Amino acid sequence: MISTIRVLQVNVNTSFYRTDRYKVGDFFGPVDLGLHLSGKLNSLNIGVGLFAGSILPGSNRLIFSGFSPCWGGFYISSMGGAGLEFNNLGINLLSIIGKAPTPSILYLNRNHGEEIQVELFPIQIADIWQSGRKGVYSLMDYVYQEFADKYSSTPRILATGPAASATDMGGICSVPIRDNKLTNVDTWAGRGGLGSKLFQEHGIAAIIYGGTHLEEDFRDRTVANKWFKDKYDQILAVKDFEATTKYRFDPKFQTGGTLGVNYANVAGRLLAFNYKSIYYKEEERLDLHQKFIIDHYLKQFNEETIITKQQKTCGEPCSALCKKLNGEFKKDYEPYQTLGPLCGIFDQRSAEKLVHHADILGFDAISAGGVLSWLMECLDEGLLSMEEAGVTAKPVFDFPNFDLINDSAKNADIGIELLDSIIQNRGILNFSEGARKFGRKLTRLKGKQVLDKFLYIAFARKGWMVPNQYWTPGVLSPMAIMGKYYMYYGNEFFRPRDLGILSAERFQAELVMDNLGVCRFHRGWAEEMLPEIMDKIYNLKDEFLHNINMTASRINSRNAGVFWESERNLDFILSFLKRKVEVDKADDPQLLHWLKRFEENKAEAALDFWYEIHKGIQESLKEF
Repeated sequence: MISTIRVLQVNVNTSFYRTDRYKVGDFFGPVDLGLHLSGKLNSLNIGVGLFAGSILPGSNRLIFSGFSPCWGGFYISSMGGAGLEFNNLGINLLSIIGKAPTPSILYLNRNHGEEIQVELFPIQIADIWQSGRKGVYSLMDYVYQEFADKYSSTPRILATGPAASATDMGGICSVPIRDNKLTNVDTWAGRGGLGSKLFQEHGIAAIIYGGTHLEEDFRDRTVANKWFKDKYDQILAVKDFEATTKYRFDPKFQTGGTLGVNYANVAGRLLAFNYKSIYYKEEERLDLHQKFIIDHYLKQFNEETIITKQQKTCGEPCSALCKKLNGEFKKDYEPYQTLGPLCGIFDQRSAEKLVHHADILGFDAISAGGVLSWLMECLDEGLLSMEEAGVTAKPVFDFPNFDLINDSAKNADIGIELLDSIIQNRGILNFSEGARKFGRKLTRLKGKQVLDKFLYIAFARKGWMVPNQYWTPGVLSPMAIMGKYYMYYGNEFFRPRDLGILSAERFQAELVMDNLGVCRFHRGWAEEMLPEIMDKIYNLKDEFLHNINMTASRINSRNAGVFWESERNLDFILSFLKRKVEVDKADDPQLLHWLKRFEENKAEAALDFWYEIHKGIQESLKEF
């Protein structure tokens, strides 16, 4: 196994590049080293973990890190499977600094152990985004057509879209390439807007990379099976198959994948119509879930995707088969939630249309959905005019009298118009400095009731994030990184200080996987076993775990979380507490205490609740 982490640093302004080496033990992977380099160079860092190319399932995740233009702090995003081809470069990390004079493609290739070829190719990006399949897909097509024949093995492409140019929530898209064709299995590093960073701060529209692998990675299955037998009394393949049940097919729910299992299980915790469902009675939410989700939205998914077994991997050998498809459309829970029920869309045809348009434009779909649902409620209530939003109709935005098919289609069409308005800066929709700053400007024009309908997490001066789609206080925690699963997001009630402690523990557990480039869908064994494997191979278990704690504390030292600015945030917490008492019949004295406080003085209680979570985080993530 490798003893040093090899970093290719490329200055895309001067085309100068160099390779640095860092001892394993001083650093362990793309997160801790990415944090170090970001602090020194404000670089965008892209890399793999120490076990990339090994037999360990899920070990080929590509990790992106840097200071996020959207969040306003250090951020980590990741992409499934794309580490396989990256590993063929013979490096562990690419660190991009400087800015190309004109939008460019970064070309990286290594043939049979030779030095990496590094070249920049200027392009007419606006023309490419408007050609062919449009946006990120036309850019990937162009890059593959121009450069594929230069590789002796299959390369991989990372591409941005117009959202990376016009907003701070642009993602990075890639697809596996099979039989000399780009597949339709989209993989995204979306959260945090690092596509916007790549394009706006570094001038890179796309990266193509690949090479010929020469190194010996860990591939001794007999040894690995012994480790797993000792720990779980199961061999590696069996344990991994068990751990990834949800993402493949869960017999308890007769469905699979994040979309299938979450919608089968959510019931009265469904979030819809820009979170207005939190104000519904439980019977109304259950009625909505049964009629619109179970009997239609989920039924479509099960019939079209699960029963027909339209499922693929992200590009690496893996038993999870988590990429659930319907033809060209990939179905994940959060994109099909924020650009689905949250936007008043409960039909797969309409959701496919809107999600695909967001993908073409290169948006982080979760952020885009949170913004669209907010704008649609403002349109519905007359706080934003159609002219101001650059749209031709008003959405239908409540459950009573909602026409499942026709109104879903109408809302999807309005969503597409809104996305185009954001890209083209139509009306007053200028999102170049982010949704939170746009909301502030709108508040000065129309009053705070506009911003009060936007559910988001605030960070530093301009930073913002649409939360993960679970009705639980953890998703609004003041953690140093939000929008991922670096917090506790279970449905249980915990005293807020304990919630902060649990979120800090979750943060550290997620760092174990991200810093070794392993997919969190394998966390059923990876959280426990990866430190053990570090011990078996490197004899550095204690050092690795110490490094995880230090990395978490150093990221947290930049925690500039801001108290909830929107009324919808406060109502999200209050309604959760009420539902726990009224529906779940929980009688925890602390729960009753906090509910009483929220009902007596919501603003004061919310501030104390927020700070109690913050206390738990801070006391858990101390450096010493």
